[in-house]
Amino acid sequence: MITTRSQRWRDRRSSWVPAASEIDPRRFAVDVIDTVTQAAPFVRQHHYAASMPVTRLSVGLFRNGAGGHSELVGVCIFAHPVNNASVPKSAGLNNPRSACDLGRLVLFDDTGGNAETWMLSRAFKLLRQEKPEIISVISYADPIRRIDQHGQVFMPGHVGTLYSVMGSRYTGRSSPRVDLILPNGQPISSRAISKIRNAESGQRYAVEQLLQAGARAPLAGEDRVAWLADLEHAGFLRRQRHPGNHVYLFPLTRAAKIAAHGLPDLPYPVLDRSALAGDVTALPLLRMAA
Repeated sequence: MITTRSQRWRDRRSSWVPAASEIDPRRFAVDVIDTVTQAAPFVRQHHYAASMPVTRLSVGLFRNGAGGHSELVGVCIFAHPVNNASVPKSAGLNNPRSACDLGRLVLFDDTGGNAETWMLSRAFKLLRQEKPEIISVISYADPIRRIDQHGQVFMPGHVGTLYSVMGSRYTGRSSPRVDLILPNGQPISSRAISKIRNAESGQRYAVEQLLQAGARAPLAGEDRVAWLADLEHAGFLRRQRHPGNHVYLFPLTRAAKIAAHGLPDLPYPVLDRSALAGDVTALPLLRMAA
């Protein structure tokens, strides 16, 4: 099935592939790849978030070249769920390890239309082979348009059109939240902030993220909660309300489909192409008419 447009990434900038183009399956292959040496460098270089989630399986899209040589042109990351509570809520499963998130999907802009669906269908099969305990995949679409300090859009926001094309189940939105936004327009994850505030394992890496973004270093003996509050007071961090990501479910087995029977099964959201900032989800027609 051909989508109207496909969003692609290269060097952390998005582009759109017209529907007139289409992937040539004879030139591509999909296989499991090493997370540390292959997937992580690719994602950090090309995905707008420039970060890797905690990964359970990495799958690569390869373009076949002359002389048996191949080039990595896309990566799919199956990640640990954002939290254990998301699995029963979004997949209807009690065991957190029985589901995973589609944490990252990054494809080059020259792989042709439909490359996402072609790659994902094969990646799901590899996931079942390599991790048979995983029977559902949860995917999130962030509808908030992200703009950097120069006024350039680096993440246009999306509503999950790819997931609807693949016949996934739309279950609604995740919980609304308040994001802390860096000067470059990137949100810093709530988990990273929590690690700093509560002095949890991994807080050093979270602090380093802020320092690399230009934050002042904590003073000797300065309480980390007070440090974060001062960064916000000084305007380095700003708050932005988020209505929640769109949530999609891919049940991969009959048992997964049965487990999902009690979940909402809602109409797919629609992209508002006229939106210049904020949530790019089109409002329901009844609400628009009100």
